Amino acid sequence: MNSLAYKIDGLDCAEEVAVLKRAVGPLVGGDHFLDFDVLNGKMTIQECCAPIDAALIRDTVSKTGMRATPWDQYVKRTQSGQAGPFWSRHGRLCLAALSGLCIGAGFLVHSIEHGFVDAFSHDHDHGYPLASKIAYLGAFVAGAWFIAPKAIYSIRSLRPDMNLLMVVAAIGAMIIGEWMEAASVAFLFAVALLLESWSVGRARRAINTLLSLSPAKARYRCPHDGDIEERPVAEVPFGAEVLVRPGEKVPLDGIITTGSTTINEAAITGESMPKSRSTGDEVFAGTMNQDGAFEFRVTRSSDDTTLARITKMVGEAQQRRAPSEQWVETFARYYTPAMMGLALLIGVVPPLLFGEAWLTWIYEALVILVIACPCALVISTPVSIVAGLTTAARAGVLIKGGMYLEIPARLRAIAFDKTGTMTYGRPTVQRIVPLNGHSEHEILERAAALETHSDHPLARAILLKANTHGVAINAAAEYQLVQGKGAEGLLNNRSFWIGSHRFLHEKGGETPECHDTAVALEDAGHSVVAIGNDDHVCGLISVADSVRENCAPLIREMKREGVEHVVMLTGDNKGTAQAVALLTGVDAYSAELLPHEKVEAISALVERYGMVAMVGDGVNDAPAMAASSVGIAMAAAGSDAAIETADIALMSDDLGKIPWLIRHSRRTLRTIKQNIFFALGLKAAFIVMALFGMATLWMAIAADMGASLLVIANGLRLLKYRD
Repeated sequence: MNSLAYKIDGLDCAEEVAVLKRAVGPLVGGDHFLDFDVLNGKMTIQECCAPIDAALIRDTVSKTGMRATPWDQYVKRTQSGQAGPFWSRHGRLCLAALSGLCIGAGFLVHSIEHGFVDAFSHDHDHGYPLASKIAYLGAFVAGAWFIAPKAIYSIRSLRPDMNLLMVVAAIGAMIIGEWMEAASVAFLFAVALLLESWSVGRARRAINTLLSLSPAKARYRCPHDGDIEERPVAEVPFGAEVLVRPGEKVPLDGIITTGSTTINEAAITGESMPKSRSTGDEVFAGTMNQDGAFEFRVTRSSDDTTLARITKMVGEAQQRRAPSEQWVETFARYYTPAMMGLALLIGVVPPLLFGEAWLTWIYEALVILVIACPCALVISTPVSIVAGLTTAARAGVLIKGGMYLEIPARLRAIAFDKTGTMTYGRPTVQRIVPLNGHSEHEILERAAALETHSDHPLARAILLKANTHGVAINAAAEYQLVQGKGAEGLLNNRSFWIGSHRFLHEKGGETPECHDTAVALEDAGHSVVAIGNDDHVCGLISVADSVRENCAPLIREMKREGVEHVVMLTGDNKGTAQAVALLTGVDAYSAELLPHEKVEAISALVERYGMVAMVGDGVNDAPAMAASSVGIAMAAAGSDAAIETADIALMSDDLGKIPWLIRHSRRTLRTIKQNIFFALGLKAAFIVMALFGMATLWMAIAADMGASLLVIANGLRLLKYRD
């Protein structure tokens, strides 16, 4: 069977995930068949052997205090603009408000009958009026409406959780006569959960903005009559010619067929500078066309565009939990029952062993139950992880999970592939060496005239150089290819030839000066192209893959960020590798490596340094990436293989994203640690205060709610992009 997905109302943190695993897991053959997306409130049942009863799944989820809706129904409802049932959207807010109103009513009645001080004091002489008790009971019922079913389920499953802690604390307070504090516990906890749901919704909206980047409709040219039609992007056929005007967003991925423009690709690559695009260049959905109208041919459907894949990957990334997130969940599993045991001891031991007042220590035990609520601790990590993943996606860095978000902060070594990573991956003309009285312009003009017939990478590099320098290209006549060596042709009725250093030897006329220059260029890793005629050698052109301009300073920046060792691994020859190594300033390099030898080199680095990243193109470097601690793919925009292969994909050619990624990872880890230490520290302080009789239920619930809000706010700070 195919996987089933459900929208779960009430799924807001890892506590609910644990409950659903225990409840639904046995129905589908084990909780390892379940995946959860807390951010979107989604539960997915993967393909498994056990038969799945959809009705039973929904009934089981409802018993946990949550509600399951088939995901496809939820999506259709959302896409059609239907807001969904009022109660599912606003029920929590309504009941929290009702709970607060009931508390206000109870306090008002008590104040009218016995005075403001008596109503607010613990040590009142008159007791609570019946009307106040009813109002406070109403406040408890309204506040605990969504909490009680979860608490009941935790009792049935013998797994105490934060919901049970709150309900027991509130009921206990009513039993010992603290009606107002019981109502306040339920009300403030309901408010805390409401605010927690709001914060998760904010993070959800931050990711959904990625989807809104792409326009909903596109104008395309009908193939049968040439008329222009505007349709939803999902209905635009593959291969259609789509029109984009200045100031519009590109609706789909494709290749430009007519026109030229500049496009802001920040939504995909994170680069703020617009890029020039013309016929034959690729464009991506969600990018902004700035100053020229153009047409492009659709190459991907709406659900398979680069932007759609990014959004999908960010959503799936939440299922790959970070080590800190796993630690928090494991800790909370044992922490909650331990706190209930501690509360029991505090409520029983002093009265039994030391003759203390029962009501006093039962009250302090209730304080322990309230402050022990692990809500702040449980929510502290996932909010930070989601915010960190979203900000990285906005910056053009696609991280496939929290586990990979944490690794860059601990990197001690980085290995780079050469071609397409430290270099641009395409040959360009490096030097033009005129000989025998010729000029650079003459050399380039004659070389372009001969190479205009060729599709060889070196020929394309020479033609590109000629075009950028405004050289007029007149194709050579009687062109003849000399297989494996070069070519010959007529320019102005005179015979010229072009070819390799070996072809130059065969043609003769190589002077010592010419030979020494060619050898020096080849030793530097350049390919040498010679141009000559029947009389002499006119000149030399060197072609090589250019090293990225910012490569050397960025490697120094990585060193300042704590990376101890930077190495280059390449299958290219030693001469070229050495030249690139000198220009970039890497600590070491290895050349002429086969794929399995790259894997061996990475394994050795991992053994020596522990945390190692492999940076490559995501395709032929896949084995080495898999052997590293984290694989990083360069220039993944438009590349399916790069996005699928790497743990982290840089959507642009910008190596500067790597030191940024290291800093961002450290910010995220620092935020997670701050949240964990703050949540646990505050709880420890209140436990000590309760032991000395200094804490009240008011203080405990205020501190617990405050802690939850503070860790959420601290985690959401990561949504702000920083260089």
